[in-house]
Amino acid sequence: MGAEREGGARRRPLRAVTYAVCGAVLLAGCASMPDNGDLRDVESTPRQDAQVRVFAMPPREDAPPSEIVQGFLEALTSDDPQYATARQYLTPAASQRWRPERSTTVLAGGPDIRMARATGQGDTDDYAFTLTGSKVARVDAQQAYAPLSGDYSQPVHLTRDRRTGQWRIDVLPQGVVMGQSDFQRNYMSVDKYYFASNGAGSEGQATAVADPVFVRRRVDATTQVVRSLLRGPTSWLGPVVRSSFPTGTALRKGVSSLTPDDQNRLTVPLNDRASRVSRGKCAEMATQLLFTLRNLTPTVDTVELQRADGSSLCTLGEERAETVAARGSVRRPEFLYFVDDRSRLVRIAGGSAGTSADPVPGALGEGAQKIRSAAVSWDERSAAGVGLDGKSLYVGSLVSGGSLGDPVLQSRGATEADRLTVPSWDARGDLWVADRDPARPRLLVLEQGAGRPLEVKVPGLDGRISAVRVAADGVRIAFVVEKNGKRSLQIGRIERDGGDGKRPVASVLELRSAAPQMDDVTAMSWAGDSRLVVAGREQGGLQAMRYVQVDGSAPDGPAPAALTGVRSIASSEDDRLPLVAYSEDGIVRLPSGAQWQQVVKNGAAPVYPG
Repeated sequence: MGAEREGGARRRPLRAVTYAVCGAVLLAGCASMPDNGDLRDVESTPRQDAQVRVFAMPPREDAPPSEIVQGFLEALTSDDPQYATARQYLTPAASQRWRPERSTTVLAGGPDIRMARATGQGDTDDYAFTLTGSKVARVDAQQAYAPLSGDYSQPVHLTRDRRTGQWRIDVLPQGVVMGQSDFQRNYMSVDKYYFASNGAGSEGQATAVADPVFVRRRVDATTQVVRSLLRGPTSWLGPVVRSSFPTGTALRKGVSSLTPDDQNRLTVPLNDRASRVSRGKCAEMATQLLFTLRNLTPTVDTVELQRADGSSLCTLGEERAETVAARGSVRRPEFLYFVDDRSRLVRIAGGSAGTSADPVPGALGEGAQKIRSAAVSWDERSAAGVGLDGKSLYVGSLVSGGSLGDPVLQSRGATEADRLTVPSWDARGDLWVADRDPARPRLLVLEQGAGRPLEVKVPGLDGRISAVRVAADGVRIAFVVEKNGKRSLQIGRIERDGGDGKRPVASVLELRSAAPQMDDVTAMSWAGDSRLVVAGREQGGLQAMRYVQVDGSAPDGPAPAALTGVRSIASSEDDRLPLVAYSEDGIVRLPSGAQWQQVVKNGAAPVYPG
């Protein structure tokens, strides 16, 4: 297990046997530990190829207590579906009480084992150990990830079986504990999909919302994910999404594994709770499944749902799914926008390799009202611009001859840094912006970009919002929050209600950290259905740009190429379009598989729609 720490205890080699034909690795809990209170750490399993299966070794005859504890911890990192080998290290009663599915606690360097005490004499001895470490994260019973910090300390007690004379664990913490490197080898993040319950999105289409969970990578991940989807959304996202699966829907009794056929079709037999759904509701259910499976197994392009009696409920393919629900990551922006050296809003064709930009149609492209930043609506028909001094917000249509009129919002902040942030549009066509005035810091939303601004409640906000970006799904929002000179990335859930019956009331609830490894965040943008790209200073002072998940975990794959002096980032939720940034070199872009390339030297504030 993940013992990345140096010093202290003597390290021991992990004994493993690899079978090339079977693709299996056996973990052996074979080391002894002196019973003198020394701190020991459990070695990480070497990183294996994705197709290699790892199996644990059962306890050997007459193994001492320290070896039993170490062997049990190593067994937790194996690919044993039901932890059958790990249970062999427990007494029957402890095995019956233990619930490994309750949680997975991730420690920075794996759990250290410290002997707490040994009592009794001779054959009546019992042993107590303490598992310690530094907490990194926890995956709960809903498979939701949450960053953690602080010290981990949990007791483990062993007793000798009177009949066999073998040492076994009779007291242990619930759930599973492992080091960070073992967690990365054993688990993978997958987006489940539900629908926005507020009706955000294009008329006639539901809006798909990603709900990331972690599943065990090589323990029938497809079936795990389908079961998780059917159980419903995680608690954090639940208040703002709905599932089209009727309550209580599950896999048909007796179905233990789901596998796509050679035609890339996955058949999902359901219990009788779903047997009477309408064809439209069934299409939504199949869309949820297909969106979920496509980010786990891209080869699956068709889903068939079956009733409990084996008859077909409906069959849905990839093209049909895109007409049932809108998904942010498949919206392909027509243009990239930025502010040129004449303080006008200009644009370049999305994905273009060109460097020549044209002014947008309408007043914001004519330059009569100079701006320093802008946001373009998802349909690319409207734009909002913040004046050069940061005081005024203007909204205009992107059509020739369109006028701006008076500002829709003005800040009273004394300095530019204390005025309006860059605005952001949501999927409903509403416009979000923060006023950084220290005398009255506020988050505001303008319905359809017009009318009197609504002040949005943000309970739990600890600091001042310095940047705002709404997700394409319209139910999640990202903030850069400044406090005591440092800025952090926070994700909130947008909830709306009818208020007094005249105007809706909006709130952003349950803020959570999405980049706990960053000491200071200078720029951010959404970069996928559940992913953002951030620039800032990492712990230790290094400048960096990296991708992060909305739950605070680090996604698989490489970080963007390094770039110095980043002031703002533009990323499309369609990953086919290049990442764009405003840095000390002007506006630059990062095409796939290439290095940063300059677009224009004299330009600022690049944005994709949203």
